[in-house]
Amino acid sequence: MKELLAVVLICCSFVAVAKPQIIAHRAGTEDAPENTLLAIDKSLENGVDAVWITLQLTKDGIPVLYRPSKLEELTNSKGAVSAYTLSELSNTDAGWSFGGDSHPYRGKDIRIPTLKEVLTRYPSTFFYLDIKSPDADPSRFAQALAEVLKDKENLNRVRVYSTDAKYLAALPESIPRFESRDDTRTRLANISLSHSCDVPTKDKQARWYGLELKRQVEVVETFTLGEGRSKATLTWDKEAMDCFRSSGNVHIILFGINNQQDYQTAVKLGADGVMVNSPQKFAAISGKKKPKVVTAK
Repeated sequence: MKELLAVVLICCSFVAVAKPQIIAHRAGTEDAPENTLLAIDKSLENGVDAVWITLQLTKDGIPVLYRPSKLEELTNSKGAVSAYTLSELSNTDAGWSFGGDSHPYRGKDIRIPTLKEVLTRYPSTFFYLDIKSPDADPSRFAQALAEVLKDKENLNRVRVYSTDAKYLAALPESIPRFESRDDTRTRLANISLSHSCDVPTKDKQARWYGLELKRQVEVVETFTLGEGRSKATLTWDKEAMDCFRSSGNVHIILFGINNQQDYQTAVKLGADGVMVNSPQKFAAISGKKKPKVVTAK
């Protein structure tokens, strides 16, 4: 009887740890030309749970997938996305710069896709939408985004992020979003540097936070005779996770998780998701099985 009890206790001591969602950064920026349909296809084939894509607004107000401020950084065109209409962007080669000197995707008809096209092509995929339009009016961007997301099915499978809080503030209440980067960073700094936990009012509202696992910042201290500046590293740890989650329904996405050690740290901390650059390499790290990819015909 004692032996049986011991076996029962041992079995019950193992608690399944939920693995975080694997999120393809810029649709898998290391595996294929980022923010393209090809990159999304490859990421889904490699078993990601969700795809993080970056949005800018064209001259005629269409949300498209592109990250840098200048087209020449990744394509064969020049200038800002906002200087072109969607029709004018149709000849831009989004695979132009990928792959170093080999340029394996040049001339392969890899275009800059629209958000509407992406949501239509991948009807069952969850997308994180990162607004990076450096010169777009926030209210105009919000209106354009709301038009694409007007179907309830789309609203239920997206969440919006931006490093610029004014784009988040301009969104209609119906569009799910992250808390601002400034608020997230400030709260993490208070925990990491002064062990102070500033908790928002506890309610049923879902709050989403996204930040790097480790983030270097400059700390400014004010003294009677001037100010002092020093470098500090903000780090997610158990204290930080417990503080953020104490406010209720909280979800935390950790950015820049690209090796086994950081992934295991994220799992141990109970992160809800991790953003990875190479889903192809990460498939072995996470041990996830490749799902059946569903695209609309």
